[in-house]
Amino acid sequence: MYHKTETLVIGGGVIGICCAFYLNALGKNVTVVEKGDICSGSSYGNAGLIVPSYSIPLAAPGVVSKALKWMFNPESPFYIKPRFHREFLTWLWKFHSACNESHLRRAIPVLRDLSLASLSLFDELAALEGIHFGYEKNGIVEIFNTPRGFEEAVNDIRLLQKYGIENRILQSDDLKEFTQGMQTTAVGSIFLQQDAHLIPDQLVHQLARHIEQKGVDLLTSVEVLGFETSGRKVITVRTTRGDIIVEEVILAGGYGSADIARELKIRLLIEPAKGYSITFKRPPRFPGIPFAMAEAKVILTPMADTLRFAGTLELAGFDMSINQRRVQAILKAVPAYFPDIDLDALELIEIWRGLRPCTPDGLPYLGRSRLYDNFIIATGHGMLGISLAPVTGKIVSQLVADEIPTFDLNALSLERFN
Repeated sequence: MYHKTETLVIGGGVIGICCAFYLNALGKNVTVVEKGDICSGSSYGNAGLIVPSYSIPLAAPGVVSKALKWMFNPESPFYIKPRFHREFLTWLWKFHSACNESHLRRAIPVLRDLSLASLSLFDELAALEGIHFGYEKNGIVEIFNTPRGFEEAVNDIRLLQKYGIENRILQSDDLKEFTQGMQTTAVGSIFLQQDAHLIPDQLVHQLARHIEQKGVDLLTSVEVLGFETSGRKVITVRTTRGDIIVEEVILAGGYGSADIARELKIRLLIEPAKGYSITFKRPPRFPGIPFAMAEAKVILTPMADTLRFAGTLELAGFDMSINQRRVQAILKAVPAYFPDIDLDALELIEIWRGLRPCTPDGLPYLGRSRLYDNFIIATGHGMLGISLAPVTGKIVSQLVADEIPTFDLNALSLERFN
């Protein structure tokens, strides 16, 4: 295969497809290459949340002590498989270094502003003719079954309120209204009123179909092998289907981005973080709002005629196997919060796992490489890939158009860990 394109996007997940969408809207000639199928990675089976309320980064004060407590428990919400690998140990050290108050206060406004901007862009995407992806702005209810968990969350609420993020502590009657009478073990609950949810695979596939009809080339089963450069420019991308001559390259390859960037001597600290979801057929009259089972770190999301339970963060390298103990940990959490839900009575549709790209400080990489004038990186969104995808695509289009981005990208710099 020989191909020539003005703008090449590497990655056919939600970030890559949103980049392609906004680049196409600029009038650019765009090609997307994906090593598997469109939406075959972590964009497919996640919880589908858009969460301005989750503006506290993964790297935050107190997380290290919790991680140490959980790391040797294969059923814990955050499991680390011990490995003596240089890049992994570097990642862990940088993660430890970022779990402090100073980083927290720098990161919250960054994630808040990106998430709120993305929420507005989702409104625009949902209004496109022929685009339907189960987008609902009903908020999320977070449920706590321990006093300590609820107390910690109230402290987080007070912190986020200082940054303009408004969440509401619910009274028991308010919670019953959200659960529609379904019994819970809640000792406290919070309404995350600014949040929304959607069906992630429908979002990606429908946007992909939309841009393909607009002239974007979507090339699947195409793996990037390397690059040819001239001075400060990438001029050719070598793939398993032949060379692609390019004017601009956007790397949005998820957890695989670090290996691809390494071919250009660009170092990205990204760890693949495995997450799981179990999807069932939705029972009749089930509430239409997502619930977060807070201490267990499990999300329950209604998606049209299905019900999805998603959770866990497992740092185990590139292992794509399904750990049944992790799956069972998610399922065991459900009756611990919702005794009325009989999982044995639900019709199972799918057990899924995927690898999410996590940076040490919980913020994505977004910006131009300092080594190459026509190479942009957009990856490392961790558990916020769906939530931040539209704003990431919009910012990438601004960079390609040589416009000043709407946001200060210093906190998302590609070189911040070097």
